Amino acid sequence: MQHWLAWWPTLIVLAVATFTDLRSRRIPNWLVLPFLMAGIVVSPWRNDWDGLGRGVWPGTGHGFGWHGLGQSCAGMGLGVLLYGLLFWMGGMGAGDLKLCAAIGAWIGPMQLFIALVITSLAGGIMVLAWLAWRGFLRKMFLSAGDLVCGRQRRGIQSDPEPSLAELLKRKMPYAPAIAIGTFMSFFAG
Repeated sequence: MQHWLAWWPTLIVLAVATFTDLRSRRIPNWLVLPFLMAGIVVSPWRNDWDGLGRGVWPGTGHGFGWHGLGQSCAGMGLGVLLYGLLFWMGGMGAGDLKLCAAIGAWIGPMQLFIALVITSLAGGIMVLAWLAWRGFLRKMFLSAGDLVCGRQRRGIQSDPEPSLAELLKRKMPYAPAIAIGTFMSFFAG
């Protein structure tokens, strides 16, 4: 479990990012970029990342450690790599990419990987709920039933074909899924 130093700033930024993403479908740079920089600056003094390269200031028990800086940069890199691929494919916004890179700088690569797995599960559930709310799932199941039972034998007029491409043009806010995945990762392990 991560140290409290990673908890409170991460949860505050995730709450604000979720609010702004739900309201305007944007995650502002004024929120994410200072959070990213603070994660990198604070990381050498984190005493919850074990490993080689940690120096100790005399008498404090806390020290400057290159390992913490390495963990922070590796977490940021993992966020950029995985979400950069999704951004490049058109499935993710730039704000989501920057948010995950900043979270990685605060929680490191191991916990970020767990957070991203949980985020993908939460995001999948959210997408299904969003598609159901938009009526696409109902149309999809009816179309599948028409294929199985035969539309002509049942005497049903066909509806216009559901257009997933039309639905995908409307961006779904993904910060709530990122927030759920990151929050749950604090309790994993």
